[in-house]
Amino acid sequence: MPELPEVETVRQILAPQLQGRRIRAVRAAQPQVIAQPDGTQFCHILEGRQIAGMARRGKFLSLLLAGDGEVVVHLRMTGSLLLAPLDRPLEKHTHVVFQLDDGQELRFTDPRRFGRLWLLLPGDADTTGRARLGPEPFGEEWNSAYLRQALTRRKRPLKECLLDQGIVAGIGNIYADEILFAARLSPLRPAYTLTEAELERLARQVPQTLRWGIEQDRMTAEEYLAGNGRGYRNSPFFQVYGHDGQPCPVCGAPLCRAVLSGRSSVYCPCCQDEAPDRV
Repeated sequence: MPELPEVETVRQILAPQLQGRRIRAVRAAQPQVIAQPDGTQFCHILEGRQIAGMARRGKFLSLLLAGDGEVVVHLRMTGSLLLAPLDRPLEKHTHVVFQLDDGQELRFTDPRRFGRLWLLLPGDADTTGRARLGPEPFGEEWNSAYLRQALTRRKRPLKECLLDQGIVAGIGNIYADEILFAARLSPLRPAYTLTEAELERLARQVPQTLRWGIEQDRMTAEEYLAGNGRGYRNSPFFQVYGHDGQPCPVCGAPLCRAVLSGRSSVYCPCCQDEAPDRV
């Protein structure tokens, strides 16, 4: 699933290309991926609307419409957005196509059809789930004081808390592993056991690792198009994710794998000791 760095990469690439473009027509080959309103209304209402910009909240993307309203997109597991010329063949599993006034198309593709689109106009109920999201990792609300309040009574493992979108928006399985390794915190630690120093370290590390991920994902619009809107995964740069059994890049000990709530976690048992810091 694309996580915050990948979703932000999509926004940074598409936003300058889409700003000011007018939607001539919308085709929905698979209307079930449109969550709000129904597919027919979605296509009809958007005809002729102008795109004013693009925003991100957690893992959600928004096409901001001139005047009012927005199209919210969640890519989920396998979704992608691609801005392509008309003569570029449609990929298999292309479900929604926005025809634009410059002769290009914005295409939503999703092999597993888990991704969703919502059209929200003034007065519409927001059914996207964004209201339940925790703070953005780059916002002023994200700090050690917030973490202390959010984690102080939670007995769940720390990794599970980082994956909880109600605690912090945008982190998924990959970056949770990378954050915890960089912060020298075990994914197995009960969240409430973190010391003040560890909370401060984690609060600093979350945005630092995510910014690193965004920088590693950086690419040109041409590279993004060549990769069909999916060529942004920076796996060669990951320190621990997917490297279970391999030497820790810091101490050389074999990296371990654990399963938490059905999710695989990779960590170093030496660098990420389960005991709280005593310093």
